[in-house]
Amino acid sequence: MEKLLIVEDKPEICSQLRWGLANLYEVYFAGNRLEALSCFKKHAPGVVTLDLGLPPDEDGATEGFRCLEEILQKAPLTKVIMITGSNEHTHALKAVQRGAYDYYCKPVDISKLKVMLERAFHLAALERENVRQLNATEGGNHTPGGIIGQSPGMLEVFSSIRKVAASDAAVLITGESGTGKELVARAVHGLSSRRTGAFVAINCGAIPENLIEAELFGYEKGAFSGAHNRVQGKVEYAHKGTLFLDEIGELPLNLQVKLLRFLQEKNLQRVGGREDISVDARIIAATNRNIIKEAEAGLFREDLYYRISVVNISLPPLRERGNDVMLLANLFLKRFAAENRKKVRGFSPDAIKMLESYEWPGNVRELENKVQRAVIMSDLPVIEPEALDFSFRSTAKDKLLTFSKLTLRDAREMIEREMIISAIENQKSNMAKAAEALGISRPTLYDLTKKHRIEKHVDYGSA
Repeated sequence: MEKLLIVEDKPEICSQLRWGLANLYEVYFAGNRLEALSCFKKHAPGVVTLDLGLPPDEDGATEGFRCLEEILQKAPLTKVIMITGSNEHTHALKAVQRGAYDYYCKPVDISKLKVMLERAFHLAALERENVRQLNATEGGNHTPGGIIGQSPGMLEVFSSIRKVAASDAAVLITGESGTGKELVARAVHGLSSRRTGAFVAINCGAIPENLIEAELFGYEKGAFSGAHNRVQGKVEYAHKGTLFLDEIGELPLNLQVKLLRFLQEKNLQRVGGREDISVDARIIAATNRNIIKEAEAGLFREDLYYRISVVNISLPPLRERGNDVMLLANLFLKRFAAENRKKVRGFSPDAIKMLESYEWPGNVRELENKVQRAVIMSDLPVIEPEALDFSFRSTAKDKLLTFSKLTLRDAREMIEREMIISAIENQKSNMAKAAEALGISRPTLYDLTKKHRIEKHVDYGSA
């Protein structure tokens, strides 16, 4: 049973929470900061609910803020939910900016608090798993090649990597751009008997057609204008190792014939040469195309397809990997925070909703780039949606797919937030004009910016 610490000095609220939550969690109670820290040290709960107004400062927030900071210093991944009075929004927002997971206003509605707690425990479990996988990966005994994932699709990929690595069979890795095809190829190489040999990668779509033959197979001196010396190709460099042909679907048909000959005979001839050169290289290929359809259309040789796809490993897109999104997001956040010396602890609840509901057309590569940008641009200890730079720039299709995964309330709030940001930006932070464009009053607009935590978009000096 998950452990929950409730820091609250009002006996009647403690009784209410004990009655509503004791059958769901292992609940501990503390009435002040020192009791809370002692209990936290002893039991290490994953989630804490913390009343801001603790004795001896029941009418202020000093003790609550100190308690929050000391808990997060001891265990930065702890999810702290601030419990505040209805007139303490400013304090609650400051607490979130200092690393609190979320806040809840009194009077406490147990059913709503249960939903918030469930999300907090879910995220805490994901982050613990993230740390476990990261530590295991750094120790070299976890997922192949350090690839992170726990979704069923990725577990199947890991199983395939381990099985195929023990053989010398040709492997075809398929999947959308950004799913990590080269990482899988390196993992197969790293677990194989060829791991002490070279891993040579070439992108078949990034080299001009008139140069790719020489790049792959090398050339003899005088083979063409500018060939002043004999040069080995990528295939030769992969001798006793692995040759990774990325985007093999881009390989011209005439070179597909020469590659097929090499796969059949394990011999090659350099451009301009006549000598057969024996090369022992394992072939791993990758593509984001449907090679079977390409072969049916005559754009890819069917016999070559069967040669390179003795084993086929299909990588799932990020949108189908469920909890892996937050697992990877937290991994990237930890890495980029360290690289940029930023004290960023995690993502706000709104940012988490965005990350979990977005369709990720660019897959893991897009997620990595967005988290890196967010860490660099954010001045807060938690990442907010605007730092991720996609909350109001997604396409209509993306938004429709995103909304289909949200509750009606969440979708309404997302639309409201996007409209406010758009209006403020379009009116260059002139709040009067932005309010007029939205059909609301300036005071209402100010209240909404606070509600959605988008004050950084606002220039309060504007008329």
